Parts: sequence; structure tokens; C-alpha cells
Amino acid sequence: MAAHSSPSRRRFLLGGLGLGVAGVGALVLGWGVLPPRQRLHGSAPLPLHDGAVALNGWLAIQSDGTVLLAMPRSEMGQGVHTALPMLVAEELDVPLSSVKLIQAPMDKIFGNVAMLKDSLPFHPDDQGRLKALAQWTVAKAARELGVIVTGGSSSVKDGWGPMREAGACARAMLLQAAAAQWQLPAAQCRTENGDVLHPDGRRASYASLAQRAAAIDPGTPVLKSPRDFKLIGQPAPRRDTPSKVNGSARFGIDARPPGMLYAALHLPPRLGDVLAAFDAAPVLSMPGVKKVVDLTPQLAQRSVSCAAVVADTWWRAKQAAAALPTQWKAGPQANLSSAGVYAEFARLLDSEAGYAYHASGEVEGKAVQGMRQVSAEYRAPFLAHAAMEPVNCTAQVKNGKVMLWVSTQAPGIAVDVAAKVAGVNAKDVAIEVLLLGGGFGRRLEVDMIAQAVAIALQCDGAPVQLVWTREQDTAHDMYRPAALARFAARLDEHGRIASWDNKSVSGSITHQFLQRNFGLPGAGPDKTTAEGEFDMPYEIANQRIVHVIADSAVPVGYWRSVGHSHNAFFKESFIEELAHAAGQDGIAFRRAMLVNHPLHLAVLDAAVAKAGSPPPGHAHGVALHQSFGSIVAQVAQVSVENGEIRVQRVVCAIDCGIAVNPNIIAQQMESAVLFGLSAALGGEITFKDGKVEQSNFHDYPVLRMGQTPEVETVIIASAEHPEGVGEPGTPPIAPAVANAVFSLTGKRLRSLPLRLG
Repeated sequence: MAAHSSPSRRRFLLGGLGLGVAGVGALVLGWGVLPPRQRLHGSAPLPLHDGAVALNGWLAIQSDGTVLLAMPRSEMGQGVHTALPMLVAEELDVPLSSVKLIQAPMDKIFGNVAMLKDSLPFHPDDQGRLKALAQWTVAKAARELGVIVTGGSSSVKDGWGPMREAGACARAMLLQAAAAQWQLPAAQCRTENGDVLHPDGRRASYASLAQRAAAIDPGTPVLKSPRDFKLIGQPAPRRDTPSKVNGSARFGIDARPPGMLYAALHLPPRLGDVLAAFDAAPVLSMPGVKKVVDLTPQLAQRSVSCAAVVADTWWRAKQAAAALPTQWKAGPQANLSSAGVYAEFARLLDSEAGYAYHASGEVEGKAVQGMRQVSAEYRAPFLAHAAMEPVNCTAQVKNGKVMLWVSTQAPGIAVDVAAKVAGVNAKDVAIEVLLLGGGFGRRLEVDMIAQAVAIALQCDGAPVQLVWTREQDTAHDMYRPAALARFAARLDEHGRIASWDNKSVSGSITHQFLQRNFGLPGAGPDKTTAEGEFDMPYEIANQRIVHVIADSAVPVGYWRSVGHSHNAFFKESFIEELAHAAGQDGIAFRRAMLVNHPLHLAVLDAAVAKAGSPPPGHAHGVALHQSFGSIVAQVAQVSVENGEIRVQRVVCAIDCGIAVNPNIIAQQMESAVLFGLSAALGGEITFKDGKVEQSNFHDYPVLRMGQTPEVETVIIASAEHPEGVGEPGTPPIAPAVANAVFSLTGKRLRSLPLRLG
């Protein structure tokens, strides 16, 4: 197994990542050692009006003192439209209320560097030079690509540097402008609440200084020390809450350009079916129907086959689309079944060697031979995203220009696909990114955008709003991959883990995503398949973590916490199995393997201490997991009532680096726990004869209010760089609940969703 972790294999992996994820080809050494390109100034001025003055590529000052911040990240309920302005307001010394958001233009300085950097498959404990070089190189490549995207729990992590620098530079420019105006040394001046002040009582507003400041070179930005923070670290209220409460917030589905028509799809009944023929005449005579469109020719390069009906209202479009007479040609997935998927997974685990993401010591060596062996097999199903806002996009194609109104996590990709479908240059595509009524990775995809543009192309310049039904969203998603995992471990005479052997199989999201959205071949390993397995913190001398990629006939996509979402369940459940086999308490068992991981130990201890003891008739289940840079421990208080699993309380401790806004962190932990608990207790997409068997919330349930537990969040104090928050709360909940169920019933649940019957 040593060959799996050899430098040559690792270089191959990084080379594949450079070609696939980064798409930059070979990187010459000379380029690789140069400093990364700056992210302060864009390639073109900010689109401003009414006398606003830009001080860099991120910030401008209006005549009334309002600070305009170019916002490249999408707000989908995770609070980034509050947290990110806090970074700027802190460094600029202005009240948070004075920062107004404008949409960032399609400029490479707004590309998400942190997300691509974090896609590298290195173990968190790896502090080697190869890892540092790879991260440096991929970060540089990401800056050159400039892909504007919101995902990977990376928004605050990515904005921590450039947004603070933008604020600090603007503050320095304004300070120098006031000093020059007063003919005084800048060191004698200070800033406060949008003004520059001098001890003699002189005061100048940022608005009065902006024009002069714009011509000043600020030099190297000097960022505030954390001890001087006034906003960062404080629980500021969410800025998007009032508009969402009073109904004035605009989501993608709220777009209403003048003259807008509505479109509904007629999608294939099974995966991969191809539209052979349809009869438009019966529906063209229905009230309000304007047009019937065959989208297959325009979207053939995206392997999409469907028809659409355009009408004067969405309900009329929906009714007509449902009534459209169609004939379908069966595709290769016509006989697809969930049973067949798992049977193929088992075959691949039996026959394929897979790729070793982490290997140390000898899992089958003489040192462990004869020791007690414990084995188990776990599995997880496909999952839909089921965001509350239906899939939608509004598009207009007119005079060689495309306009998009859309809820998207990936505006950069959206612009590119719209340009390709419409046959125009990307510079001729404008986009307004509206609020997202949930994303969870579904709105990283751009299928709805390609469809809306293809429909708009045939509507004589009128804007068209495409809306999917809930049933279509459930049956035609890009699903969280199903997975199967096998574990074998050996325990020494003291009940300690002597060896750990883990092999799993699933489809590759990254392979499919690259092919679907960039036309790039999917090849090589994919970190998302094994994350949460190969990167565990437990100190086990002999380890082997292998994954086999299965060619998935089911379309798969990024789902909140991605591979961690199921791999945490596998790993933390098996840890608990081993603790039980060793006759030890699961918490003490974990603590003994975290001697050199004090941060993990502190998070585990904080959650356990806060949880206390369960009341009679209840049990506590524990899970510890690190994802997206953050460490999370959860204790679930569980009971079994009338054969049903009930979760009354969850204590969630998190170390995510510096807590920019503790309120948002607590909200995200609550959201992540409930999202993960919905999947743990009821989430499952199954296939029979090529069709998805679920259709809506009655058979693909999410937690109802009466089922939701109390969630208490403990934030570990830290001065380290901020890490991810939106996703790390999801992975530990399923194993925590399953471990509690075992304590209550003695029944080990190794398959999701968790069912006692």
C-alpha cells in the first residue's frame, strides 16, 4: 500500500486536480513561485452613478456617506450579506448600517479562491512542504480563473483577507486625504463612524474626502489587530431579516420584468429518456398558451431532452405542459433501480482496488495479526436538495443581449452557460442575482438557466420566467450520491484500535460537475468522495482509507456538506461500535485517541459538559467531526416513542476560528442540525424502472415544527483565521442520533435513513 501515498502518486493527484478542478494545465515553476495577483483593484471600474466615488475594486463612497460594497457572494439564508459587510465596516471604521450592497461585476478579483484551495485532498494534520506548495499554486490558479461562486462554506473564509484589505486601504486613503487638506501629519488623525478626526476638534466626513482620497496611493494595507475589533466578534442582527419578514425581499421567483411570460417544462418520465415526438396542437388551443418549444436541439450538448410550454400565467403553462401529448424513447437508465445500484457498489468493493487517500503503517501486518477484528458495512441513499424556493430562472434574449434574473450560487458559470446557449459573448450577458430561498448546492447547477435561455430565444425578445414544480425538482435533481462503506478494525489487548481499514464506493460529483458545466472530462481521484473518512483526527497508527469511484447513471451534485454528510455517519458510527466492542465509553474512547489534537478534545469536552446527563428514558449519542476547516461535536438527546425515533435536544460545540458574528454561527448550527436531521430520519431517493419513486414532501419528508429539537450552540473562543460555518453542523447529527438509539435499544443502525422497523 505504500505506493498509494508515494510522492509520485501524490504529484499525479495534484496534476490531475490542476487540469480538472483548476483547468489551468501545466504550471511552470517560475509562475508558481511568484506572489499571487492582487485582489484589490478590478479590471474595470465599478458601475457607479449619482456621484459615488470608488476607492478600490470593492468599495465606493456616496455623497451622503453611504459605503457601497460590491458583493460577489449569494445570500441563501446563511447570513453572508451581514457577515461580509462587517469585515469592511470594521476596517473602514463605519457603522454597519451605513454599508449598502451592490452586485459585484463579473471581475476576476471576486473569484472564490478559498473554495478551490480547500478542494485539495490533504490530511488536516499534514504540515508538509508539498501541501503548502500545492495550496499556494491552486490559490494562484483560482485567482487567475476568477470563478464567482458561493459554496464550500468559504464566503467569510475567502473574504477575510480581500474585504478587510479593501476597507483598510480605503480608510488609509481617507485619512491621508484629510491630513493633506488640513496640512497635518496623518499620524495625528484618527477615524470614527465615517469621519476623520483631529484632536483639535476638526472633523471631515468620508463623503467630503472621497474625491481627493481616490487619487491617493494607500500603500500596503495595515489591518486592525483583533484586540481593536469593535464589530467583528459581536452578535450583530441579520440585515436581511426585516425585508424577509415584511415581504419586500426579492427572491429569484419574484422577478417581474415588464411583459414577462411564463414557462413550464414537460420532463422525461425516466432518467435518460429522449423526446421522440410531441403534438403541440391540443395545448396551443388552451387558454393563454403562446408557444410549445422542443428544447432538445438547443440543449443536446448538456444531454437534456424535454419540451416547454409558454403562457401568460405560470398555472396555465403548467397545466398545458402536463397535458402535452409526448412520445419518449427509452434511454440506457430505463431499468435503473436502487437495488441494482447497491449491488453494483458491492461488486466494485469486491473487485476494485480503489484509490488510497491516506495510508500509514500496516493494516494487515504481523503486528496486528491475531488481534480481535471488528467489521461492519454502512450505506447511505441518494438525497434531493428540496430547497423551499422552487427551481426557477427568468431570462430575456433581445438584440443580441441576454438578461438573467436568477437565484444562483454560481453567477460566473450562469453567465457562461447563458452565452453558450444564446450564441453570444459572455460580455453580452447581464445578470441580477436575487436572494435564494435555499441553495444547499442545488443552485450551483445551471440547468434551469440553460433551459430558460433556450426558451427565451424563441419568444421574440419577451422575458420568460421558468418555474419547476416540486415534483419535477424531486424527480430531476442532481442528487447527493448514494454510498456504501466497509470497515475492518483490530483491537489490541487494551481495547485500543491497532488498525483501521476503510473502503467505500460512490459516484463522483466532481467528475460529473466538470463534464456537465465545463465540458471537461472527469478523471482521477475526487476528494469529495472520501472526505470525512481519510481526514479524521483520531490517532491510529495503522490506517488505510480507500475509495472506489462508480460510474453513476444517476446525476449527482454537491449537497450540503458533500461527502462529509454520509462519511461522518459511517466513521463516527463505527468508532462507537469499536468502543462498545472494547467495553469502553464512547467519549473516553475518543479522548484517548485525541492526545495530540487539543482543539478537537476541547470541542468534544465542551459539548459533553454542556449536555449534562440525559433524563430518564432518554439517551445521549455523541459524534465528533471536522469539515470545511471547523471542528464540531454534537450530543443528541434521543428517545424512542411508539417505535419512532424522537430527538428532543442537540448540543453543538464548534471551533470555527474567530467568530465574526456569533449570532449567525448559532443560526447556522441550528439550520445545519435540522437539515441533517431531516435527512437522517426520513431523507431517501429511490429508483425503480428508471424512475424516482418520491415526488413531494409527503414522501420525501422534512422535519415539521413539532419534530424539531432544541439546539444549543457552544462557540469555542479562537483568534485563528475563520473557517467554514454553513455546512460543518450537518455531518455529526446522523451518527449522534444513531449512537443514542443503540444506547437505548441495543440495535445498531447502519443504513440511512434511520429506521427501527
